[in-house]
Amino acid sequence: MPLTLTRHGHACVRLTRDDGARLLIDPGSFSDVATALDGVDAVLVTHEHPDHLDTDAVVAATGRGAQVWAPGAVVDHLAAAGAPAAALHAVHPGDALTAGGLDVQVLGGWHEVIHPDVPRLTNVAYLVEAAVLHPGDSFTVPPTGTTVRVLLEPVGAPWLRMADAVDHVRAVAPDRVVPIHDATLSDAGRTLAARLLGQLTTAQVVEPAAGEPVEV
Repeated sequence: MPLTLTRHGHACVRLTRDDGARLLIDPGSFSDVATALDGVDAVLVTHEHPDHLDTDAVVAATGRGAQVWAPGAVVDHLAAAGAPAAALHAVHPGDALTAGGLDVQVLGGWHEVIHPDVPRLTNVAYLVEAAVLHPGDSFTVPPTGTTVRVLLEPVGAPWLRMADAVDHVRAVAPDRVVPIHDATLSDAGRTLAARLLGQLTTAQVVEPAAGEPVEV
């Protein structure tokens, strides 16, 4: 049964399936979190930067019954902000879990370097249904032999060069790539990033508008 992917701005992506399975990844402050969180009872967070985690919105969602999977630092942060302990689940690279009815593998480990003077954070990547890879703020590559149908590729960040993004897409070798993490780019910058990914990799570049569902 195919998945449907919907972007809600920046790094926030919702995945759904016709049988009712659904989850949300990285509802952050640069995203339309109200729409993204509506009706969602499973949330995955890659790391604690606010553009990936709108604390107030996620805590409110846990009050409505949502469950959250995230690195330990994020779990501690949400607990301190008032989220109930029963709603929070710490994850580590190598974990396998089911969230919102979808199978998830936890990969990764570290946020990419912003600057040597900026401490690095734990950052996990999520491979959903062995098909969709969300790396958070990293260039995580899945285990050898993994066939990724859709890679959600960051294209605009203080830790990112387009050369590295291109190399990441080449290393993952997905069928399709959806540019994400683009709130800091102008429309011209988004267009350029997508064009470079299309020219320099073999993946099909798909650019859904915010709120536009795409079948995976």
